[in-house]
Amino acid sequence: MDELLKELSEYAIVETDVPMSKMTTLHIGGLAKYVVYPENTIALDAIMKMLKEKNVPYKVFGKGSNLLCSDKPFDGVVVRLDRHMDAYYFNDDEITAEAGCSLIALSYAAAKHGLSGLEFASGIPGTIGGAVFMNAGAYKSSMSEVLKEVFVYRDGVLEWIKAEDCMFGYRSSIFQEHSDWIVAGVKMKLVPGDVDEIRSLMDNRRERRIASQPLDKPSAGSVFRNPENNAAWKLIEDIGYRGRTIGGAKVSEKHVNFIVNEDCAKASDYLELVQEIQEKVRSRFGIDLHMEVEKFNWD
Repeated sequence: MDELLKELSEYAIVETDVPMSKMTTLHIGGLAKYVVYPENTIALDAIMKMLKEKNVPYKVFGKGSNLLCSDKPFDGVVVRLDRHMDAYYFNDDEITAEAGCSLIALSYAAAKHGLSGLEFASGIPGTIGGAVFMNAGAYKSSMSEVLKEVFVYRDGVLEWIKAEDCMFGYRSSIFQEHSDWIVAGVKMKLVPGDVDEIRSLMDNRRERRIASQPLDKPSAGSVFRNPENNAAWKLIEDIGYRGRTIGGAKVSEKHVNFIVNEDCAKASDYLELVQEIQEKVRSRFGIDLHMEVEKFNWD
């Protein structure tokens, strides 16, 4: 057993040489040398201090639903919070939840409690931490609208910071500017509502997703952010890229702002298709499309 593995194992379950393709919804990615599963913030604190002291690269994963990992090995540590740090608590119309909590599970729990505000999140296959990081949203709603405070690990300290200090914007937050900050939990403020009405809205939206999105294929969700006063899917449609394929990566026939892993796609297939779309849209419309999907472990 190597020294780092031994030390990490003092604080968490550790797996070695894990394919990142098994940790992402896109099913793409090379081997991660170590994957750790801290059970609580005490273990997380110890692990992060150890990694920083030893200058070991790391990346916090949720459910990997918005990641494009390269095919090369990651000679570092993937920290996963979704196995253990996934508790949530209700207090009247407020929810306190750990970062590893499933966003879908929490939205259904809120509905069961007769709380409205998370209906938009009932189909987002990520964790609370990842949703805060991206300010995830759907149906013209987003995380920032329900967040009250965020529990953050930064500079070796855990502290609550107010949502208004998180610089939330369209699919953006202060956490994207500070890669060493880790979202550990949240407090959310919801609104009391009728359980049947909330569930009906969630059911209707689920049916819309099934009808309009390629949920039967591995993907990382929407590839591009919508440009101002425009829709990414419309621009992709207008350059004739519906069904366009490179290697095993394919622009979805069902929703053109999804690139699916059609047949054992490589990360390079996906990225080449992304760059081709960006170049065509820029050439034809003078518009820059920016990726919503986060790239990880690329040069």
